[in-house]
Amino acid sequence: MASRADNIASNLSFGNFAKATELKQRIWFTIGALIVFRFLSFVPLPGVNPQVLAELYDRTASGGVLDMFNAFSGGSLERMSLIALGVMPYITASIVVQMASALHPALAALKKEGASGRQKLNQYTRYGTVLLCIIQGYAIAVGLEALSGQSGLQAVVNPGYMFRVVAVINLVGGTMFLLWLGEQITSRGIGNGVSLIIMAGIVAAFPGFFTNLFEGGRTGDISSFIIIGFLVMMVALILLISFMERAQRRLTIQYPKRATQRGMMQAERSYLPLKINTAGVIPPIFASSLLLLPLTITQFAGSSIDTDSSAFTVLQTLNQYLAHGQPIYMALYAIGIIFFCFFYTAVVFNPEETADNLKKNGGSIPGIRPGKRTADYLEYVLTRITVVGALYLTLVCVLPEYMIAQTGLPLVLGGTSLLIVVNVTVDTISQIQSHLLALQYGDLIKKAKLKGRMR
Repeated sequence: MASRADNIASNLSFGNFAKATELKQRIWFTIGALIVFRFLSFVPLPGVNPQVLAELYDRTASGGVLDMFNAFSGGSLERMSLIALGVMPYITASIVVQMASALHPALAALKKEGASGRQKLNQYTRYGTVLLCIIQGYAIAVGLEALSGQSGLQAVVNPGYMFRVVAVINLVGGTMFLLWLGEQITSRGIGNGVSLIIMAGIVAAFPGFFTNLFEGGRTGDISSFIIIGFLVMMVALILLISFMERAQRRLTIQYPKRATQRGMMQAERSYLPLKINTAGVIPPIFASSLLLLPLTITQFAGSSIDTDSSAFTVLQTLNQYLAHGQPIYMALYAIGIIFFCFFYTAVVFNPEETADNLKKNGGSIPGIRPGKRTADYLEYVLTRITVVGALYLTLVCVLPEYMIAQTGLPLVLGGTSLLIVVNVTVDTISQIQSHLLALQYGDLIKKAKLKGRMR
């Protein structure tokens, strides 16, 4: 049976799409939903003057935290569309609830209840998403009212409480619609809906980036050597990410001997897979957000801060040292990634809980006593592989920063963006292969039944 499965997996090809009617429908549904997302990113927020948005964004948000969020939303924040907030409030709320469930006893008990507990935690996540959308939407509305272009035109046509209410309602509705669209993709399409929406926003900036890159090479503004080196680095990082994100440390789990159908006693074995990069893309997002916070505060404070005050001087100094490509920025960025790798891994994986579950089910690691010794061993192994995962994330995120700082290329293909795009692509392709593999298994079962009837 194992050899047959290996044979099917090795001969798996995408030539079976003609038979996979359901899979084709799922793929077309996913593509249609992503097209709807891209259309919505160009629908402006009511009451906003689109003529001054680009100027205001370059002046108030370029290079800060909002620049990263704008990349994740496919430029929706820059155009101040109905979905300007994107799905980042949901991601933030999910991280907060996940951390709270690991630290708060009541939420930890909910997490152990199974499907019902997870449903309640998802409900809390949605409540947190709405709250964050209201806070962020109101802050954006107030900030837009205070901004004006160099031509004297106001960003908001009719400022006031009515505009703030309308803006908050539209921004909250836009984010919740994206969440609903992501759920539809997950259930009726292929892949994880929310992840695909984030990836679509990032990929939307790729054509413009590569157009400017090759146009710069044609006109001589960018050296051909730099273009080739940048493309080689991107290919190498993509291959590294594809390998490391699927890399696992498998721990052998042995269960007590059980009687088989032939009366023989046989011990069952399985594996506990520990991912090398357990923290995912959270560490670089957290680290860059903290480092870009002073720049964001300075940009949005604008003229409200006295240029002669000590606070303004401190912020300006921080902005100079924490600018993209500066040695201090990259050093702190690397330290932040390593710290959040260990911190978030400790949040999402509990060795004591895993050891207790193994003990309840009668499983054990060969040579390790169940209980506390197993928990200590799991923590030891997890710490060692997290070191490798942290160094890998640091390399993937810092190397593009250094390359972009040295060449002056726009920060579009950063390490975080590459991590998200490659992860989501690999996960989606794996799900497509699973559907094709299930189809081939179905064909084998039908052929076996047909041969049995003929005999």
